[in-house]
Amino acid sequence: MSGERNKISSVAPGSPGERAGILPGDKLLRVDGNAIIDVLDYMYYAYDAESAFTVERDGKELTVTVDKEPGQDAGLDFQEYLMDGMRSCANNCVFCFVDQMPPGMRESLYFKDDDVRLSFLTGSYLTLTNMGRREVQRVIDLKISPINVSVHTMDPELRCEMLGNKNAGRGIEILKKFARAGIELNCQIVCCPGLNDGRELDRTMRRLARLAPQVHSCSVIPVGLTKFREGLYPLRPFDSELARRTVEQVEAFSEKCLKRHGGRIFFCSDELYLKAGLPIPEDDFYEGYPQLENGVGMLRLLYTEFEEALDMAEGPALGTRATIATGVSAARTLTELRDMAREKFPDIRVEIVPIVNDFFGHTIDVAGLITGRDLLAQLSGRDLGERLYITNRMLRDGEGVFLDDVTVEDASRALGVPVTPMDNGGEPLLKVFMS
Repeated sequence: MSGERNKISSVAPGSPGERAGILPGDKLLRVDGNAIIDVLDYMYYAYDAESAFTVERDGKELTVTVDKEPGQDAGLDFQEYLMDGMRSCANNCVFCFVDQMPPGMRESLYFKDDDVRLSFLTGSYLTLTNMGRREVQRVIDLKISPINVSVHTMDPELRCEMLGNKNAGRGIEILKKFARAGIELNCQIVCCPGLNDGRELDRTMRRLARLAPQVHSCSVIPVGLTKFREGLYPLRPFDSELARRTVEQVEAFSEKCLKRHGGRIFFCSDELYLKAGLPIPEDDFYEGYPQLENGVGMLRLLYTEFEEALDMAEGPALGTRATIATGVSAARTLTELRDMAREKFPDIRVEIVPIVNDFFGHTIDVAGLITGRDLLAQLSGRDLGERLYITNRMLRDGEGVFLDDVTVEDASRALGVPVTPMDNGGEPLLKVFMS
């Protein structure tokens, strides 16, 4: 364990850690005698109401008692969040989006993580290909759950081919071991035409369904292909007909799961419904939205939240002229919601403008992959009204920076109007319409 990685960078004022006398600069060594290797050890062993924290201060060990509510955070922040280096992906997936990015972008965009700790803490997906026996057992011993797993196929040979890793088939056995141990699993299938769709998708869903209820949910997502694929595995995108057949296939199997297991388990992403030209299912179809971050049910939830907010809204709308820039896939939905709001508040004067993704290619149509340069190129010289709104999904988390390092301030200066990131959800959207 690196001494700096478990170094405490700050202690929250008034927190249990501060009351116990822990100081910034201390190094956390053990909790109740258990060595703290990384953040998962810390969260697990520090869960109880009363724990003995052993820290190193000025080269000497000191043990203090931390009293708190069970599960309450002790208030410690560490020099490195994971207390251990982030683990990179050992695969060469045929569909990897990182491999489809052009050179010259910021370095962090090329890093592929495949870390079980981030899966539990932040909801990222892992392939299970770089987990040794000790780490597999630690997940079971510490009851780390839920875990998000990129499955793609339950055929070992095909999984090795798709992940570009001769050991990728072993991940299927780890997945089954986790299920037997009671670990909750949320899975995803990146569906690639000609590889793991059709009959192979049926086989994958059947084999995953046998692991229910531990396999709690699984999303089926169409492969995303940019224009930067020279020298990469030959893949083709979904067309509308294949998207329609895939949605019907997954829905039919999910109905069987509903009868057999009490839940649908398998859900198609919104993108597949849009590509197929099919309506997004109703709210109760999504069973609490277990795959929301994978784009499953996001549009339906937006509709539901918006309708609820609109029912409670009182006018008048201020009638400010403004523009919302979004991805091509979401533009139709936002336009429908605006028109719905106009029926109640006719003074709404917000225009919806889809931004075509010239940077990555026109097959990429989600708002989260719009670059600053595409935004500026397509909106420069246009009458945007008094303000331009963008979804905060276009920006790096917690920072006003697009994928290509154009800042919100840069965009505001170039376009001559304030550029305002807006929160996601139906109520924030209605507030923008009413402003």
